[in-house]
Amino acid sequence: MERVFEFVVNHYILVSLFVALLLALIVLESRRGGQKISAQAAVSLINRDEAIVVDIRDRKDFTEGRITGSINIPLSGLKSRVSELKKHENKQIIVADKMGQHSAMAVKQLKEEGFNNVVRLSGGIADWRASNLPLVKK
Repeated sequence: MERVFEFVVNHYILVSLFVALLLALIVLESRRGGQKISAQAAVSLINRDEAIVVDIRDRKDFTEGRITGSINIPLSGLKSRVSELKKHENKQIIVADKMGQHSAMAVKQLKEEGFNNVVRLSGGIADWRASNLPLVKK
């Protein structure tokens, strides 16, 4: 461990560049996926602005529990079924997945298709459950 400190002291410019690049990468990756919102903010958007929730989980996961009024379009079929969302183009769209890991790809695809008001649910349905918010089972 003392050799690490010795390296940092002797090569402070190199270490500073590494830290700066690492921070830039983290910021870039967090912005690329679109804006994140919490479960509480999503509830507010759904109630106040009539936001549309697009659930990108598989059909099996969707039937185990879903947000009321959400539309199930699995991530694998999003490009082919984007026309189903054209009628909601002017509304806020919230993309939800299982744990918040794949929603960034869906947000990117929707933005490429011309949807501007797209955000992703931070933590996905797992965070929704953790916040003790209701899910509809069908």
